[in-house]
Amino acid sequence: MQTATHLDREHCVRAVQSKDARFDGWFYTAVLTTRIYCRPSCPVVPPKPRNMTFYPSAAACQQAGFRACKRCRPDTSPGSPEWNQRADLVARAMRLITDGVVDREGVPGLAARLGYSTRQVERQLLAELGAGPLALARAQRAQTARLLIETTALPMAEIAFAAGFSSIRAFNDTVREVFALSPSELRHRVPAGRAPGDHTPGTLSLRLPFRAPLNPDNLFGHLAATAVPGVEEWRDGAYRRTLRLPYGHGIVALTPRPDHIACRLTLSDLRDLAVAISRCRRMLDLDADPVAVDDGLRTDPLLAPLVDKAPGRRVPRTVDEAEFAVRAVLGQQVSTAAARTHAARLVTAHGRPLDDPEGGLTHLFPAPQALAALDPETLAMPRTRRTTFTTLVGQLADGTLHLGVESDWAEARARLLALPGFGPWTVDVIAMRALGDPDAFLPTDLGIRRAAGELGLPSTPAALTARAEAWRPWRAYAVQYLWATDSHPINFLPV
Repeated sequence: MQTATHLDREHCVRAVQSKDARFDGWFYTAVLTTRIYCRPSCPVVPPKPRNMTFYPSAAACQQAGFRACKRCRPDTSPGSPEWNQRADLVARAMRLITDGVVDREGVPGLAARLGYSTRQVERQLLAELGAGPLALARAQRAQTARLLIETTALPMAEIAFAAGFSSIRAFNDTVREVFALSPSELRHRVPAGRAPGDHTPGTLSLRLPFRAPLNPDNLFGHLAATAVPGVEEWRDGAYRRTLRLPYGHGIVALTPRPDHIACRLTLSDLRDLAVAISRCRRMLDLDADPVAVDDGLRTDPLLAPLVDKAPGRRVPRTVDEAEFAVRAVLGQQVSTAAARTHAARLVTAHGRPLDDPEGGLTHLFPAPQALAALDPETLAMPRTRRTTFTTLVGQLADGTLHLGVESDWAEARARLLALPGFGPWTVDVIAMRALGDPDAFLPTDLGIRRAAGELGLPSTPAALTARAEAWRPWRAYAVQYLWATDSHPINFLPV
């Protein structure tokens, strides 16, 4: 499949005719005769090729006058893998739009975060996606509105503002235009068994789709084994954690299922719904293309058996880039248990308390501003690591260093490497798990070197890096497969 800039018509037609779900979210099929757009795997009889046209985004379909299919619901497709495997302007802009920046700060705010003019951002998004930032944000608002309509009993007026619409009229007009149904008609179409009923205020249950296969073992195992007490926990088969969000806070419970991730969100402000979903999807790497990743790694005969044994491994990431950077420093040259202990002390002393009636979560992880104000002498760590810690949180707090979905990976690496106490391992683990670079690699990691030696791969960092050139651009996923050869708890789904 080509990138979104130049959709290959022949490949698109074949994907639609074979109902290949791997391409859901990569592109959308618009049917000229019905004026409906669908995902490639739509269950209806495929239209004749001459009646198909293809768009790289749902927003482009909507701008061209097509409405969403009521059968395949293209608005619920997994996101395009493109935006999480690239660090160019368009990919960074898409990550920010998904994170709700346009709704909160407008297009000028989006452009300012990216370091480009508004005109440059709009021009590049139009060229590659067929829609500008306002249209892309509008499509996301429509998707959020539909989710709230179908999964809650909230009044329509509350849904309109929670989804980010500026008025009830704009909400009604958009829903009718995108789905060819009024908001009330959408709610009436929900099957009786799934009809919204009485819910805990601010709590929603939904399904997060992904491209198969997905191996949950290392994904949830890593999150559970490194969980910071009070902020994260594994309870009743679900990974639970607290979330700091633009309008308030939240608690999420994520449970792996065979064909989706069950997500239960409790939010202090429903306007944070789209952002919370986006951050949870990013943490679980749900928009990845596992077939492409695994096919790339199978070309190495020594990696192929690992991939074949347990395909679909994801990279466990984070909901908060600054939090992860702090935790990476706390974990330097200590065990997983010691790193959790250090983090738990910070949480208790400096985190914001919250109530969790359903479990043992007690705090939000401390913001950089709170950590920058602490007394370094209270930190139970060597003096050199105190300097590393205080320098990091100081730069995060004053904005000298910014880590976020819009970060330029190369620039962020350079800034991190310039900090005292930051070597290649710390920088690359932040690049892999916080910034989302799918090609980040850890050749000096002891677990990686041990696994490499056992498999017959080169075990010295320089030689292993040379061998790993053939694994690009998926070296972060190779790390997951190599780590999985160990018996460490991070590799196993908790019981």
